[in-house]
Amino acid sequence: MKLWNKGFEPDKLIEDFTVGADRELDLRLARYDVEGSMAHIRMLESIGLIESSELPLLLAALERIAATIERGEFTIEEGVEDVHSQVELMLTRELGDMGKKIHSGRSRNDQVLVDLKLFMRDELRSLSEHIVTLFNRLQSLSDKHKDTLMPGYTHLQVAMPSSFGLWFGAYAESLVDDMEMVAAAYNIANQNPLGSAAGYGSSFPLDREMTTSLLGFATLNYNVVAAQMSRGKTERAAAYAIASVASTLGKFAMDVCLFMCQNFGFISFPDNLTTGSSIMPHKKNPDVFEIMRGKCNRLQAVPNEISLLTTNLPLGYHRDLQLLKDIIFPATTTLCQCLDMCDFMLQHIIIKENIVQGEQYNYLFTVEDVNRLTLAGVPFREAYKEVGMAVQRGEYTPTREVNHTHIGSIGNLCNDKIAEKMNKVVKKFGF
Repeated sequence: MKLWNKGFEPDKLIEDFTVGADRELDLRLARYDVEGSMAHIRMLESIGLIESSELPLLLAALERIAATIERGEFTIEEGVEDVHSQVELMLTRELGDMGKKIHSGRSRNDQVLVDLKLFMRDELRSLSEHIVTLFNRLQSLSDKHKDTLMPGYTHLQVAMPSSFGLWFGAYAESLVDDMEMVAAAYNIANQNPLGSAAGYGSSFPLDREMTTSLLGFATLNYNVVAAQMSRGKTERAAAYAIASVASTLGKFAMDVCLFMCQNFGFISFPDNLTTGSSIMPHKKNPDVFEIMRGKCNRLQAVPNEISLLTTNLPLGYHRDLQLLKDIIFPATTTLCQCLDMCDFMLQHIIIKENIVQGEQYNYLFTVEDVNRLTLAGVPFREAYKEVGMAVQRGEYTPTREVNHTHIGSIGNLCNDKIAEKMNKVVKKFGF
């Protein structure tokens, strides 16, 4: 069944090529297609295109379809082009011509748009919840290990004292910035395109504000052409948010891989959370974080893939846009899996104590000693030269005293302030 059927069938080779994996991907849109259809027919009844006696019958039939979706029993039959066709087919089988009325004032263009907006809205909401879970884990670890020093590096050279509290807290705050991107993408998705039809509106007196309210959208895509232009734009905004989170998570995964190796030895995990080697019996590999790093690196390519797919498309709908599902659907799933796995692993992380006592970390404290001399009245450049020359002569002995008190430093992590920042961003979603 095809909603555009005019009495002929396309060549099967053409159909297979153009439909591709759409049936499988559309299963994720099924609940949203039913939800959008229920709002649409309520609106059609309000303007007289569906009889008052027909509305409860149609709604009940759609609710039965929704129940099959929730039970995991919904399928798109062989020969049925997409989820929209399947839902309408099921309605017409049950209700006859009454089921054919639901497409009045609607095109597959705005039908798939509303499905995708509802889908992306839920996916971004779910993503935000996964981010907050990891954020809370990082903040908890930051508080727990705020006094445990570790070496800080620049250019991968020993630089200055850091702490596990500072390290965990840094990634927590970085997630706040990422959440700003997710919130922005959510708000772009949270606009109703229904009623734009094929992109040029309808001669029916559609009540678009009614469907906006019924579907819980914050606002409308008012201009019907702009509504169609949001296809690709919504996905691109989500992709940039996904890439932002993936960048933070991938960087953290790299740190973990580095800090687990014997040359660093700052952290470890229980044996059952690592993997081994087929030839080297001593190996305990950080495969989880290496796979996480790889997945996150791939996710950072998603905005570019979407941009290349959509960048030279002129006004209106084009079948190229169908391919966006192949890109964005797996991306949200993959990122949520990575966030969950990171949270799980961090529940079992083992932190090594007294790392900075090692002789190889003596030079961590040169700046501390320069600052100590400066506070005692020695001009900074003289203090810098005195400590520097001691290092050159091999005579430097660190005091190993650390006294950082300013905002955001080792001794003043400001995790409560960072939590406030996150809470402010979460409120932007307006759940």
